[in-house]
Amino acid sequence: MPSNSLIGTLVPHLTSPTALPSVHLNLSGSFAKPTSSIIIIIVLSVLAVAPSLLIMLTGFVRSVVVLSLTRQALGLSAVPPNQVLAGLALFISIYVMAPTISTIDHVAVQPYLAGKISAVQAYDAGQVPLKVWMLKQTRTTELNMFEQVSGSKVPQPKDVSLTALIPAFLLSELQSAFIIGFVIFVPFLIIDLVVSSILMSMGMMMLPPTLISLPFKILLFILVDGWTLVVHSLLVSFR
Repeated sequence: MPSNSLIGTLVPHLTSPTALPSVHLNLSGSFAKPTSSIIIIIVLSVLAVAPSLLIMLTGFVRSVVVLSLTRQALGLSAVPPNQVLAGLALFISIYVMAPTISTIDHVAVQPYLAGKISAVQAYDAGQVPLKVWMLKQTRTTELNMFEQVSGSKVPQPKDVSLTALIPAFLLSELQSAFIIGFVIFVPFLIIDLVVSSILMSMGMMMLPPTLISLPFKILLFILVDGWTLVVHSLLVSFR
């Protein structure tokens, strides 16, 4: 049998009410600043998907396709190297996207880091300037096609979801790139036709026309400052 002193010691603990956990609701509209661990996780996540974001959400596709078509029009298969073309397309994309990136940083990233808005609000706010730029580059035909396939009709183009906007944007970028590439191909095609006609008239049908026309195409490209004209055409096309 337990002693009276032991019972007196246990009874207050058994009879005392259990303390309930308190819940504090923040109704003031302020948010805590993200910790350094969360920031590191977000940065690593962005870096992991950065190549896909670069291809899908910027003008990289148009730039690299136009530069590659220019190299093919010159008749050069490996000069400039792919790394050079990709690097040039990358910096063209960064230059074109700089105002949009600055706007996203101002309306979404900095307020989130300062604890003024939540992560969801930052994501929604960051979509707006990106959608405005992408819609400016997207043709109505491709956008309507994805809306019809999905069966959803939005009242305004700015209300379209990114799942429909991104593929429509990529198709429009490919279309614009091939149009610019066609214009670039025309003068070099004329040079090939002229050289081929001259060789046939001289009876030199066994000599490859591309071997003779290549120096003339390179000379023409140098005289007109071809790379500068191509890059200028790309920059103007993004306006």
